[in-house]
Amino acid sequence: MSDLRELYQQVILDHNKKPRNFRAMDPCDHEADGFNPLCGDKVHIYVELDGDRIADVSFQGEGCAISTAAASMMTQAIKGKTVEEAKTIFDIYQHMVMGEGNAEIEQIGKLAIFEGVREFPMRVKCATLAWHTFKAALEGGNDAATTE
Repeated sequence: MSDLRELYQQVILDHNKKPRNFRAMDPCDHEADGFNPLCGDKVHIYVELDGDRIADVSFQGEGCAISTAAASMMTQAIKGKTVEEAKTIFDIYQHMVMGEGNAEIEQIGKLAIFEGVREFPMRVKCATLAWHTFKAALEGGNDAATTE
């Protein structure tokens, strides 16, 4: 188990120091802001669609290591997927970090590294902020997504 924890820490630190897809996207089809009032994390998600496929996705913002790493890994996981595939990944990820089962965890690939977040309930919101903001971007609401 300590090997898994060490891997988790290494992956989080790597994506925090060198976040992937960390950039503004202009123009983009969809975008939204997200905010975690408990931690102070802020994220802005940009999405470019090609039909129902996510052609590109990026983010900007500032936050804790878990929030930044989760946003970075989310962009890698959903780029090239259909919107429905991305929503399925989000559902599996959400259930996993909430500790509500992980029967389908193999379907989310490297995102499974966040399974350990469920041991720290206050950090679950950090790990899911980018996902909720991505969903808000697709839904086109004007209000900022929050983890509340």
